Amino acid sequence: MPTFSTVYPTLPIAAWVARSLATTPAELEPILRRGHAESLEEVAALLSPAAIERLPAVAARSGELAQRHFGRSIRLFAPLYLSNECVNVCSYCGFSRTNPIPRITIAGEQAVREVQALRARGIGSLLIVAGEHPKFVSNGYVEAVIRAVLPIMPEVSIEIGPLESQAYVPMVAAGCAGLVVYQETYHEPTYRAVHTAGPKKRYAWRLDAPERGLAGGFRRLGIGALYGLQDFRFEALSLAAHADHLRRTCPEVQLAISLPRLRPAAGAFQPDPQYVPNDEEFLAIVCALRLFLPAADIVVSTRESAPLRDRMVTIGVTTMSAGASTEPGGYSDFAQDEWTPVREQPGEQFHIADERPPRAVAAMIRRRGYLPVWQGA
Repeated sequence: MPTFSTVYPTLPIAAWVARSLATTPAELEPILRRGHAESLEEVAALLSPAAIERLPAVAARSGELAQRHFGRSIRLFAPLYLSNECVNVCSYCGFSRTNPIPRITIAGEQAVREVQALRARGIGSLLIVAGEHPKFVSNGYVEAVIRAVLPIMPEVSIEIGPLESQAYVPMVAAGCAGLVVYQETYHEPTYRAVHTAGPKKRYAWRLDAPERGLAGGFRRLGIGALYGLQDFRFEALSLAAHADHLRRTCPEVQLAISLPRLRPAAGAFQPDPQYVPNDEEFLAIVCALRLFLPAADIVVSTRESAPLRDRMVTIGVTTMSAGASTEPGGYSDFAQDEWTPVREQPGEQFHIADERPPRAVAAMIRRRGYLPVWQGA
């Protein structure tokens, strides 16, 4: 089957965006009655201004569909940043090699201590994250960390620079459960404008990384777009098309769809306000993707505010990060009895918005009538 980088240019994404903007309330009714979207054209309708005006009805359908597939459960996880050393120049990222931040790479022993701290606070699912630097993805470092922390942490996934298929094989063999690769933006001119140096400049190479992960043995894949770099409808439709391609390529794949919005970070990058979806538009993205991808995990991070994340529990989100630090070794800087950094974290990738400890997030989920899954159960 052709890879997505060859399929994607043939898709009429811009036409679907235009059609979205012209969607009428009457055109939404069949989708809402049916309770799911059957095509990318219907995803476009669910991203329309008309759909945003009917967000409560759309959100109700989205929440019902999520409950049908996942029950009333929300899985919690935390990221573990191993390194902020990076060879890429990405204008929006705090780790960009041109930013004057303190560069940190933690040793395997410290990674174990960080994971022990997370596990002691109840977290049972871990996402290992690292800046893209050859010395950390080519010498067995990440694989060694996976092997070291799996006896402590029941579930481990990775978010690192894209690799060849064969490089993923030992990570799968070590017990790594999933691979996460965000395209950041599917709009190729924008992609090239914001990625000016380093291996991340290779747009098509990154676009096909999830399929190389499949070839390397992963059956849990996470993809996403970074909202704020380009028109949100274009990005959401492209992401939906990418997910649709992956589930056709590998029907047994378990997909996770992440929805990060830009957050303040080191560097002078300021997004164009027209590209940053407001809260109602952001919730519409969640619902549209849920109604098209009923069996996919939908992931929201601590980039979003506490009040907004509270609203998202009942409308289709199934996984949340909690108590996150985006600086390597950041959990060592948290007070023993609280989940508050004891110092500023100048080496962070971005500053989080929801600073609640995991127990507070879990309590919020329970108050909304859902079950937090956060202790490896």
